[in-house]
Amino acid sequence: MKLIVGLGNPGRKYEDTRHNIGFKVIDQLSEKLGIELDNKKFNGIYGKKNIEGESIFLLKPYTYMNLSGESVRPIMDYFDIPLEDLLVVYDDLDLPVGKIRLRQKGSAGGHNGIKSLIAHLNSQDFKRIRIGVDRPPSGMSVPDYVLSRFRKEEEDQIKNAVNKSAAASEKWINTPFLEVMNEFNQ
Repeated sequence: MKLIVGLGNPGRKYEDTRHNIGFKVIDQLSEKLGIELDNKKFNGIYGKKNIEGESIFLLKPYTYMNLSGESVRPIMDYFDIPLEDLLVVYDDLDLPVGKIRLRQKGSAGGHNGIKSLIAHLNSQDFKRIRIGVDRPPSGMSVPDYVLSRFRKEEEDQIKNAVNKSAAASEKWINTPFLEVMNEFNQ
């Protein structure tokens, strides 16, 4: 069993914001793998499909970013998904726009969605793909920045990062994560 979670905020208002990059990856995986996101439960929307003998779950928490753990923990408990089979995709201010970084575990690094996951899972030992959105420009607050849209000149980099993150997530279905890290870390 594998659970791939993309972090973001529900609603059209947040659709193309920096904070919703995790949702973009889940949308792409949904389309590519033919996993319909048609189940509304666990404070989110999810889909499930068997691929090569493996049950694959895709989840978009609808709790809003800062409460992501309230969606992830219940689905893991209900389907008895072990922590080592969780992969979380989210935005990261500490990476340049479009850069991706795969990690096997780590701290929240100031990310409230990850803080919520760590609190609800009682562990920071879960796999993640961080997608760089860069730091806010001088004078702009972090909340305003992560809820802003990408600039025109950043769109190609973000599209590339979403593509790579989706490809890495898909590869993880039947490849050890360490190998996926070695291939996709830039």
